[in-house]
Amino acid sequence: MSGYRAYCAFILSLLPLWAGAFPKADPVPGGVAIIPLASSATAKPSATYDGKAVLVAEHDGQWLALIGIALGTPAGLNFVQINDNSEALLDIFPKQYVEQRITLKDNKHVDPNPKDLKRAQADKKQSDKALATLSDTNPQLDFIWPHNGPLSSPFGLQRFFNDQPRAPHSGLDIAAPQGDPIKAPAGGKVILVGDFFFNGKTVFIDHGQGLISMFCHMSKIKVSTGQEIKQGDVMGLVGKTGRATGPHIHWSLSLNNARVNPLLFLPPRP
Repeated sequence: MSGYRAYCAFILSLLPLWAGAFPKADPVPGGVAIIPLASSATAKPSATYDGKAVLVAEHDGQWLALIGIALGTPAGLNFVQINDNSEALLDIFPKQYVEQRITLKDNKHVDPNPKDLKRAQADKKQSDKALATLSDTNPQLDFIWPHNGPLSSPFGLQRFFNDQPRAPHSGLDIAAPQGDPIKAPAGGKVILVGDFFFNGKTVFIDHGQGLISMFCHMSKIKVSTGQEIKQGDVMGLVGKTGRATGPHIHWSLSLNNARVNPLLFLPPRP
């Protein structure tokens, strides 16, 4: 490790692992970087990374930038632009995720026919637009678990369906019985609901400032587009719609349009 990277690792070790009310810092692909900007006694600053505005929140008397780092981002030095007149260094550290191999009996979700592929492409356009939402709402950052079931598939897995490589797993899977309620981890606005080819019955929630939740594979959706919801409200019921081998909750969390590990926003399990 170079002298500079060793210094960055030391500084990172001094950052508190925020519990409950603030996410944990983990500046790796699929993680979250936390950059101090200014004292909260000053006007709220703005910050951009990779040309995108990033979430800025106040914590313990300081303005902090929360930056989502996309899976596949190479390790190395980057820059965060602050108020268009200064820069902060962001050092992204490498991370290797493990592989997962899944066998699907219905091959249509592995090799879709032209009609299904056209549908999936249209679904993706809707999803991409929702995940790129950037509202001015100050987000609630003290997240709760959407269900008390065990984790069945962690974030970031390099996935193979019927031995064919696919994109990394960009969310958490929580095992849960069919029909169980799924609770909103934080308040926000429902910006899209739909029944998609791969993701099944899905709900998108805008928590504010580019922080978006996506819940997939529901058996039933209990909210509607444009609805304001509170933390703990039931969004839908556990199911196995779309590409799923059994009933479970798939939760993707997007920050400045980068999929990040939801565990970084959650308190430890009791």
